[in-house]
Amino acid sequence: MATHKSSKITVALMLLLILNTFSSFAQLDTDEVIDESFNPTEMIMHHISDSHGWHFFGEGEDAFTIPLPVILWTDKGLVSFMSSAFHHDVEGEYIVEANGQKFVNYHEKIFVLNEGETEFEYNEEEHAALNANSPFDISITKNVASMLLTSILMIILFMGLAKHYRKSKKAPKGFTNILETLVVFVRDEIAKPQIGEKKYMKFMPFLLTVFFFIWIANLMGLLPGAANVTGNISITVALGLFTLALILVNANKDYWQHVFWMPGIPTFVKPILAIVEILGVFIKPIALMIRLFANITAGHIIILSLIGLIFILETAGVAAISVPFALFITVLELLVAFLQAFIFTMLSALFIGMAVQEHEHH
Repeated sequence: MATHKSSKITVALMLLLILNTFSSFAQLDTDEVIDESFNPTEMIMHHISDSHGWHFFGEGEDAFTIPLPVILWTDKGLVSFMSSAFHHDVEGEYIVEANGQKFVNYHEKIFVLNEGETEFEYNEEEHAALNANSPFDISITKNVASMLLTSILMIILFMGLAKHYRKSKKAPKGFTNILETLVVFVRDEIAKPQIGEKKYMKFMPFLLTVFFFIWIANLMGLLPGAANVTGNISITVALGLFTLALILVNANKDYWQHVFWMPGIPTFVKPILAIVEILGVFIKPIALMIRLFANITAGHIIILSLIGLIFILETAGVAAISVPFALFITVLELLVAFLQAFIFTMLSALFIGMAVQEHEHH
């Protein structure tokens, strides 16, 4: 029975991945391909970047897009409207009037037009001046919406697991059993070995949250039209800063002694090592965020590049090779989704463990 269920799950995942691969075709601008103005770099950056609307397929007025709230802080106060007010325009052509101001969306950046202006013109030389006209954007973008969905899904999953143990002491079944296995995996294979038996429980909530957030967000990123959450550098920066904050807050005196004045080292060398160690405190979380961002983004770029080759070379033979390879990379992304969650969590636990570890002095 368990094998039968596993087979169903495997088939469902394969169909989903195939749909995701072919949905990339549906999201291409057909008009650009036909008039030979297809720009692969532009296409790839469009698909991996954040946006004010959740676009699934189609272009222009025929696009299937879920509108999201645009929330802006301007000189005249808070302004909000739905992204559908732009009518899918990202070239700064459609003007939205709200709260006595005019707004345009130019490549997913919102600008305010000056009084008397009736159209928006982007000039590379005046880029700095244009940014001054850009309001403070706190919109619910596609990445933000995806993070909220991930958080809601995590709450539902963990509340279900907690509910099971409140009612019964027996081992859970089905997906709840898989969830418990992953929790035990994080505890026994990551937290305990890296932080130690005495202090690991204090950091388990953070490690579990980071692991499941990255894993679920990565899996959701494989769905058709999904957001590239962990492929956004600002999100990985935030995750890295959480790890850094835990290191700085929980580090003991032995840790700081080894950072500023390492024992057992000649005195004239200690100032040099102190500089290196201080830099190392901040380089560790930077390495965490860059590794996660680069690996996830690279996977999406490879898939889109393989699909883009079909329209660049315009031959059926390329399609026969590109599509299977794109599907293979998409399947490989399932492993990468878990692997990156594991690596980020393990290294976070390692860095925290180094900060709280008690050193023996001789």
